[in-house]
Amino acid sequence: MVNEKEKSEYFDILTVTQVQVFPFEEGASLGHMKGIATVVLNDQFIVRGLRVMEGENGLFVGYPIDPFFRGDEMRSVCNPITRQLRENIEGAVLQKFREATGETGEEG
Repeated sequence: MVNEKEKSEYFDILTVTQVQVFPFEEGASLGHMKGIATVVLNDQFIVRGLRVMEGENGLFVGYPIDPFFRGDEMRSVCNPITRQLRENIEGAVLQKFREATGETGEEG
């Protein structure tokens, strides 16, 4: 059985425990979007609809947006609040994407 201290330490940071990426075929006309991804955090929470995007400074991860939001700008459904979690998710997704596409890509 896990004691309270170990339980607290385990949940101090969400960790990516599973990643699936679905790269788009070369030549697919989807603008800057290169693929989509799904991540599982701490084997307990799944986030679908992450977008692997090509930007001016290389690849980055876009978070799911609310398709029903009727404001002037898009609104995220979910996104990490801490830098540590954002870097954890994006690093795992981009690494898996590069493995799937055979890219060595350098981020700028």
